[in-house]
Amino acid sequence: GIVDCFGWCTWDAFYQEVTQEGVEAGIKSLAGGGTPPKFVIIDDGWQSVGGDDDKQNSNSLQRLTGIKENGKFQKKEEPELGIKNMVEVAKKKHSVEQVYVWHAITGYWGGVRPAVKDMEEYGSVMKYPKVSSGVTENEPTWKVDPLAVQGLGLVNPKKVFTFYDHLHSYLASAGVDGVKVDVQCILETLGAGLGGRVELTRNYHQALDASISRNFPDNGCIACMSHNTDALYCSKQTAVVRASDDFYPRDPVSHTIHIASVAYNSVFLGEIMLPDWDMFHSLHPAAEYHASARAISGGPIYVSDAPGKHNFDLLKKLVLPDGSILRARLPGRPTKDCLFTDPARDGVSLLKIWNMNKLGGVLGVYNCQGAAWSATERKNAFHSTDYSGGDAITGYVRACDVHLIADAAADDDWNGDDCALYSHHSGQLIVLPHNVALPVSLKVLEHEVYAVAPVKKVLGGGYSFAPLGLVNMFNAGAAVEGLV
Repeated sequence: GIVDCFGWCTWDAFYQEVTQEGVEAGIKSLAGGGTPPKFVIIDDGWQSVGGDDDKQNSNSLQRLTGIKENGKFQKKEEPELGIKNMVEVAKKKHSVEQVYVWHAITGYWGGVRPAVKDMEEYGSVMKYPKVSSGVTENEPTWKVDPLAVQGLGLVNPKKVFTFYDHLHSYLASAGVDGVKVDVQCILETLGAGLGGRVELTRNYHQALDASISRNFPDNGCIACMSHNTDALYCSKQTAVVRASDDFYPRDPVSHTIHIASVAYNSVFLGEIMLPDWDMFHSLHPAAEYHASARAISGGPIYVSDAPGKHNFDLLKKLVLPDGSILRARLPGRPTKDCLFTDPARDGVSLLKIWNMNKLGGVLGVYNCQGAAWSATERKNAFHSTDYSGGDAITGYVRACDVHLIADAAADDDWNGDDCALYSHHSGQLIVLPHNVALPVSLKVLEHEVYAVAPVKKVLGGGYSFAPLGLVNMFNAGAAVEGLV
């Protein structure tokens, strides 16, 4: 249910300092501007965690020490209410429909602390991640990573269903509707002595699927940090998968490569799950760049704005007054002519992303040049090409870039040729044969979005008709449900 309504995640608003008061402030702030969030994700910062017993005053890795929420989410006068009170406030007072919470697949980043009171039954033992030489060469920081040095408290695979079931049933009893399960790729580093990475991952994912099915009837699970094939192939029920690295609001290098990554990752991920292109900030130099892509993604749309820091003019291009969104019908993917280009590094290519609505399509065009993963710096970085970042690149769009326009959006009223293309930014409406090219020029971090619709047969008085939709929205055509 979360994919058809607007959401808010606490992560980039509060990080681990999230509180009950902060959650309510964020919901009220967005609703007050006319874009009410209907689902909320309480990210990292709600759980009961601590360092190892002998390292309480050091920078020791934090591990889960209890199933229930920490003191920040407990009212002083009624501590037994805990997170349940916050969920009730969100739903009853602010009309939020679904609340998700975050947890790592191992419980927390450092796992579950072994032998801690009330957690002994899960059989947690210390394991030390082992990665391949290729990983350490590409990411040498692994050698000093806290997990590699201090280890992870891994729940016994034979008891992990019990762990998940206790955690999820407690959350469900508090009114929580689902979970965002992070750090899934860590399992592939912990298989030594446990049957190997595939066996360990299978055990964990079978347990996770079973617990989600038992406790969250809407299949409430977002998979995150899960691009290792073990996790993807062992997840039989997870419906929503993060398609990207994080949204990094303070890293100017990250934004173009983020859009390129989610589009190309969705070619594969979109066949087995619904790709989630991640949260973003609505008040940010790259906000419109991110927002328009989310509108084309076909996945959930949610922001991580801090309370009071919003661009409501932008948000209203995504969110209707009742908190619903205009979601495209498929996973957003690159057009055919972009599949074997490199729009981040080749200096000449624009990225085109297409999707379908009921009676038309949507086509986004993005200049993603200038930044990509650097094998020498081991991070996303600006790179040198013959392309000067201040110059525009010219590409071409065609109505047939929306690959299913003829099959899914046309009928006997279409002549099989002409389509209308409405440009969101310029407001220009052009009618062209579906295979005729229209030039578009964009600088880095610039984009354009087109509503694409077949032109119907001539109406009375010599007029033709194309169902474009709500042209003030990024995905205009999704507003059209049918024609009478």
